[in-house]
Amino acid sequence: QVQLVESGGGLVQAGGSLRLSCAASGLTFSNYDMGWFRQAPGKEREFVAHISWADGITAYAPSVKGRCTISRDNTKNTVYLQMNSLKPEDTAVYYCATRDPGKAEYKNWGQGVQVTVSS
Repeated sequence: QVQLVESGGGLVQAGGSLRLSCAASGLTFSNYDMGWFRQAPGKEREFVAHISWADGITAYAPSVKGRCTISRDNTKNTVYLQMNSLKPEDTAVYYCATRDPGKAEYKNWGQGVQVTVSS
């Protein structure tokens, strides 16, 4: 059974930083692409960042590019999202998810972690 557990969220002032973690179990972590998504109140869930399984190629949403860095540690079955220069509009529940290489859809999802940025 695949489990993804996010942590590291919280309340931070605008301009601050947070590092989110997502610990995976029940799968061969290194074989999966990993993504971060977020959902703000009243809005659709949106893509934030992605990292590939094989060569660590990354991709970012324009809204976070230059402020966020996704990384992974396959020895710890963990993916990270370092978020800097946070803005109030970054306030959302953040989710990590797995994706089979070559597939379009993300398959397994964590329960989410709240990030709140105060102005």
